[in-house]
Amino acid sequence: MPVQVTELLPGQRARVSVDGVSREVSVALVEDLAVGDFVILHVGYAIGKLDEDEARRTLALIAEAVDKLAEGAA
Repeated sequence: MPVQVTELLPGQRARVSVDGVSREVSVALVEDLAVGDFVILHVGYAIGKLDEDEARRTLALIAEAVDKLAEGAA
């Protein structure tokens, strides 16, 4: 899941956010992070940096899939 780094914290941790949901994650596996970067999040760990355009495209595809699932459930 692509998420955006909103705050760098001590101890190789960071606060990340997506769709208004924020959480603290480990960034021990990713180097040279800055606030505003996008990372791929997997079970509480940032596992790699992601280009902003690619992150936004991926998030849009996920939102579209959720919308389609919600339409099918109605």
